[in-house]
Amino acid sequence: MVLAGLLAPGLLSASRLKDLTLVEGGRDNQLVGYGLVVGLSGDGDSNAATTLQSVANVLQRYGLTISPSDIKAKNAAAVMLTADISAFLKAGTRIDVNVASLGDAKTLQGGVLLQSPLLGADGRVYAVAQGPVAIGGFLGGAGGAGGATVQKNHPTVGNISNGAIVEREIPAAFVRDNALRLLLHNPDFISASRMTDAINAQWPAAATAVDAATIRVVLPPDFRGRDVAFIAQLGEVESIPDTIARVVINERTGTIVATATVRLSHVAIAHGSLTITISSNLTVSQPNAFSQGGQTVAVPSTKTEVTEGKGGFAVLREPPTIERLAAALNALGVSTREMMAIFQTLKRSGALQAELVIN
Repeated sequence: MVLAGLLAPGLLSASRLKDLTLVEGGRDNQLVGYGLVVGLSGDGDSNAATTLQSVANVLQRYGLTISPSDIKAKNAAAVMLTADISAFLKAGTRIDVNVASLGDAKTLQGGVLLQSPLLGADGRVYAVAQGPVAIGGFLGGAGGAGGATVQKNHPTVGNISNGAIVEREIPAAFVRDNALRLLLHNPDFISASRMTDAINAQWPAAATAVDAATIRVVLPPDFRGRDVAFIAQLGEVESIPDTIARVVINERTGTIVATATVRLSHVAIAHGSLTITISSNLTVSQPNAFSQGGQTVAVPSTKTEVTEGKGGFAVLREPPTIERLAAALNALGVSTREMMAIFQTLKRSGALQAELVIN
């Protein structure tokens, strides 16, 4: 079990605004594209119609007109491409590209992506991708009847580091009418108020909290025309963000994370476990030697065991904080899965004064 954020709020360190907010107009944008990976040594798509048509289209660009029905494309695979293009990137800048198989290719190991356009949500081409695919794993062995296959990671998903060249810059305007807006990564009224106070302490009357997620900042007269210099100094201003009382449970990984602001009402917790084990065995009954008409038969038998764990009872003392709860649960010796059940029961009883999130 992991219990994080158990420090008292007064001991929390301040964070920079550049780590807590985003300047409006400086967001990333998503790109997507379709491409063809070749050179897969027989591990490509099993002659899918889309892959064959893609190969025919590529050959046609070089003056070769071939019907898709005449192509065998076991060395090629149709793939989908995704990438994020950051704000302010200029033409000629390189970005990373993710490559994922679209058909039934076994692996993209050793493949090379042919030149493919990457489109934005508006349908325009913003980058072009090409290059060898790195999958960070492997697929070995022939497989099939009598064969063995060894696989590491996901060989049908790869990456091309710096594999796309930006062809079109995305316009980004972050200062309008000598003012900019900061967008909080985690919207909260207290956090927005604290950040506003921290900015005004350095530049009086410059910041105004619009809502829980937005802070409007007017450029001081000394920084008019020097937008970048002001944003650089603004990002270095420190503030202590507030955290919501929240307990997050991930049942798949057995992880529990709780914030320091979690509080509990006066409550007592009792715990006990009951385990029932049922096992089936087969015994053989054989007739005596030289017996007439005797037969050997298998006789099933069932064994049931009931184990009841030792129960425990703990009362949370003052103050009823998450630290007290963690100490009480550890004293009871409960497992992680049992802790998850206790948290859910505390929420249903109304004793847990926090948001409970179960993934």
